[in-house]
Amino acid sequence: MKKSLNAAKFEELLLQALETELGGVQVYETALRCATQPELREEWEKYHEQTEQHVEKVREVCAACGVDPERETPGRAVVRHLGESLVAAMEMAIEAGDPEAAQVVACECVVLAETKDHANWELLGEALKELTGDARETLKEAHEEIEEQEDEHYYHTRGWCRELWIKGLGLPAVVPPPEEQKDVKTAIGAARAKASREAMT
Repeated sequence: MKKSLNAAKFEELLLQALETELGGVQVYETALRCATQPELREEWEKYHEQTEQHVEKVREVCAACGVDPERETPGRAVVRHLGESLVAAMEMAIEAGDPEAAQVVACECVVLAETKDHANWELLGEALKELTGDARETLKEAHEEIEEQEDEHYYHTRGWCRELWIKGLGLPAVVPPPEEQKDVKTAIGAARAKASREAMT
């Protein structure tokens, strides 16, 4: 690890990334109970499986970097609380008895969870530039595999959230959303997909 990288902050980022992925598994398990749209359910089943794999990958990165994956920090506790709060919000929506509304709430909760996840991997990509040796190689391999998946999770679910809201408003919606149809994985791609939706309705 190069001297310019704050080791304590990097360890905190890794632990928050691990906690985000652990919480993400729970978020997807609950979101799947809310999914009434078959294509969305299929998408989230894939994301749930990928997130379980991400947990193991982050544990491998922790090991390569000499970070105890069980270590608690105040920041990690906050991330856990946020994940538990998203699960609780979906449980509330389920109990309210409106399946379509619960599906939209689940979309919003997934987008919120994936916003943190997306940020974690962007930051890990920055830290990667300052690492050396086995730590660098292990994180590089994980980053190359996972960052694009996280981009897909974030942009696709954000598209689902928008279109399901539009559908609920009684307006012409694109389901599955353009982000899904165009297999978006970048911010530019997401903007283009959103711009194309009017021609698809």
